[in-house]
Amino acid sequence: MSQGEVANIEVKPKMSVAAAVWDNFKTIIYALGIALVVRVLLFQPFTIPSESMVPTLLTHDYIFVNKYAYGYSKHSIPFSPPVISGRVLSKDPERGDVIVFKLPSDNKTDYIKRLIGLPGDRIQVKSGALFINDQPILREALPEENIEDEFGVARSVQRWKETLPNGKSYVTHDLISNGGLDDTDVYQVPAGHYFMMGDNRDNSQDSRVLSVVGYVPSENLVGKAEMVFLSFNDGVSLFNPISWFADFRLNRFCKPIK
Repeated sequence: MSQGEVANIEVKPKMSVAAAVWDNFKTIIYALGIALVVRVLLFQPFTIPSESMVPTLLTHDYIFVNKYAYGYSKHSIPFSPPVISGRVLSKDPERGDVIVFKLPSDNKTDYIKRLIGLPGDRIQVKSGALFINDQPILREALPEENIEDEFGVARSVQRWKETLPNGKSYVTHDLISNGGLDDTDVYQVPAGHYFMMGDNRDNSQDSRVLSVVGYVPSENLVGKAEMVFLSFNDGVSLFNPISWFADFRLNRFCKPIK
């Protein structure tokens, strides 16, 4: 700068403490708003707390659920406010989808099961075999597998590969021969409702138990389970960071749910 020239420097006024706090508060509100929109309209994370969907889903699986797969209802929104009647942008689920839904008896508790029966279907289980509309579905015995149950007891489990009428296949566990839900009456699925079953057939409270779950209204569908994005063994602890790595199930990282 030569002698006599004056520097043209803009000096911004110092932000007050109140203004700085308000600016940070707005940033947090914007971030929460974006997160809420993603959670309501696109994807929501869930944790698997039980063994009812073994072997498809394990305890301590963290999954993403597609919220737009079937359209939206009041249960798409946190705390299920009565702002939507029925479903909007509704799309029919497919038989065999793994679905998160609100338990019909309280409309609050999140359950996850596989969709077996569509509206109007006749569903029955005979000697552990699934019948849809009076026809047995294709059921192939797989080699037994040694597992450790929720109490740490090692046992052998019979596995079956089931194939639904639309060609969708998955594996189920049969823990007990002639279990309490291996022989049922015929369930006639009402219009606008669905029949759900867990893949761990002897360890699942599902639509076979009418007093607990029963038929699930379309309005109660939350979304389609798409992917396991994280998974940990039972030894993981929030307060032990070493366990986050030692008990991480690498083989389930970003695993599609079928």
